[in-house]
Amino acid sequence: MTKNPFGNIGNIMKQAQAMQEQLAKIQEQAAAKTVDGTAGGGMVTVTANGAMDLVAVKIDPEVVKSGDVEMLQDLILAAAGEALRKAKEMMATEMKSVTGGLKIPGMF
Repeated sequence: MTKNPFGNIGNIMKQAQAMQEQLAKIQEQAAAKTVDGTAGGGMVTVTANGAMDLVAVKIDPEVVKSGDVEMLQDLILAAAGEALRKAKEMMATEMKSVTGGLKIPGMF
C-alpha cells in the first residue's frame, strides 16, 4: 500500500485555521488595550489602541495659553507617533504568543 503524499495537508490546513482563529482573537483583544504617547514632558498625551486607532488626546491648558501653535502641532505629532509605535510593539508582542516569533507578511 502506497502512502498518500498529501495525507498531512488536512492536518496542516487545520493547524493553519486554528492559528488564524487565534490571531483574530488576539487582534480583537488587543484592540481593547490602549497605550499612551507623550511629548513635552507630558504636556500632550495621545492614546492609541491595538487596532492602531488614536482614541484620545489630552493637552495641558498651559500649552494653549502660550499661543505657540507650531509647538503644539509638533507636540501632538510627536505624542501620536509614540503612541502608534507603542501600539505596534504591543501588537507584535501579542502576536508572538501565537506565531512563536515567526514573521508573517501583513502581520505586525
